[in-house]
Amino acid sequence: MDKMLIVGGVPLRGTIPINGAKNAALPLMALGLLSDQPLVLDNVPTLADLTTMELLLSEIGSVIKRVGKKVAIYTPSIKSFEAPYDIVRKMRASILVLGPLLARCGRAHVSLPGGCAIGARPVNFHIDGLRALGATIEIENGYICANVPGGKLTGAEYTFPNISVTGAENMILAASLARGETCLKNVAIEPEIGDLLDCLQAMGVQVEGKGTPTVRIQGTESLSGAFHKVMPDRIEAGTYIAAAIITCGEVELENINISLLPTFVDALRNAGATIEPLENDKIYVSMSGKIGPLSIETSPFPGLATDLQAQLMALLSVSSGESVIVENIFENRFMHVCELARMGAQISVSGNRAHVTGVEHLSGTSVMATDLRASTSLVIAGLAARGETIVSRLYHIDRGYESIEKKLSECGAIIKRVREGEAHTASGTNKKIAG
Repeated sequence: MDKMLIVGGVPLRGTIPINGAKNAALPLMALGLLSDQPLVLDNVPTLADLTTMELLLSEIGSVIKRVGKKVAIYTPSIKSFEAPYDIVRKMRASILVLGPLLARCGRAHVSLPGGCAIGARPVNFHIDGLRALGATIEIENGYICANVPGGKLTGAEYTFPNISVTGAENMILAASLARGETCLKNVAIEPEIGDLLDCLQAMGVQVEGKGTPTVRIQGTESLSGAFHKVMPDRIEAGTYIAAAIITCGEVELENINISLLPTFVDALRNAGATIEPLENDKIYVSMSGKIGPLSIETSPFPGLATDLQAQLMALLSVSSGESVIVENIFENRFMHVCELARMGAQISVSGNRAHVTGVEHLSGTSVMATDLRASTSLVIAGLAARGETIVSRLYHIDRGYESIEKKLSECGAIIKRVREGEAHTASGTNKKIAG
């Protein structure tokens, strides 16, 4: 078990490259199941969640080859209709193989998914939508058991009762090989869905309505191969923006367009941060003094992403006033509050509302990551805290951030990853950690 050791108080200064988006790469990899021709994805980060997806696709029948940031997925035939519990339990996005399996083979046996314990994320939208396309689905012994009478899905109209990103992605994937047209309404407009639609078009699928709540897909008999570059990771970018601001730093982010973070950027600008777009998909970030208080709530794109709520809370814990954060997406996404409180943050929670009173400074201590995004909120807090912070359970970070300690240390942060047995000898002074 690795731990992260951080000595706070050093302003970040430098350039941080932003990777391809994990949340875009996962459905794009699942898309590789729909064609017997190679799909080559570029700008794919090396992350635990993507490794899990590679393993799952290999079990189903894909041949996968990675060279650097390029991943080639070739699925000449489906060898297994099952997505087993031992793999799916590690990552909720594994359910994205359900739609492709039904579309290509007419059957699927997919374990109910796991992932971060941040709240109930029912799969009923996936199931109801696929039933609308003609699938027969039952839940048996913790598995989604699905069949398509006649072997071929049929296009239909389906309206999502609530916004569901993975639900929309599963339906889009399934509809691409269905007979006729599928019309999806109340579709999430997250940029990652647009990235998926772009790749589908490159593979020969006719799509209308990208970036709108109504998407029409003309099913086709077969998909061609394609080359597609994965979009930048807006959540990674937002995380580093928060890290630069909390340390009163000055950084440039590369390979990211500011339009992917509209509400997040506007809020931080209003609170006193300088965040400006530069040419060639770069963002300039700087801060002097304390960030001002904010009152903000999470919501689907273009609103504040729930995946940035924890990072924003860490930043506001040292703001110049009282802030309110309302979490509208997941009911259990305040688990980082107790760990931030161990560092001296003053946060009270009532239902889905957190009141954050800014303190003069945080104090380093030992904290434990509870989920993927909560883990980075603790790293952000540690960068600004007095003394040493030790963050444990780094496997959460590794699910979504590639080389976070390397990127931060190259901007001056005193941060180091150590093995469990090294923690006691490496902690204590800046010199020991930096060395």
